[in-house]
Amino acid sequence: MLLSVSVLVAFQKVEDKKVYICSSVASTKYHFKKNCRGLSQCKTTIKESTEKKVRKYGRLLCKWEKKALKKK
Repeated sequence: MLLSVSVLVAFQKVEDKKVYICSSVASTKYHFKKNCRGLSQCKTTIKESTEKKVRKYGRLLCKWEKKALKKK
């Protein structure tokens, strides 16, 4: 039981992580860093949100962020 509670808490922390998105209608990715290479092409406002919220709307993790996570 304790293990399942720990896993749930860890999962919630990841989901509540702060992320950045380009507010363009055509934008489909989210980013962990505001200065991510993938956000450099954004011509509109860069907004802050949570990972949980942006994933709910179908946003996917930026390919540059994925590469950085794989290196860890």
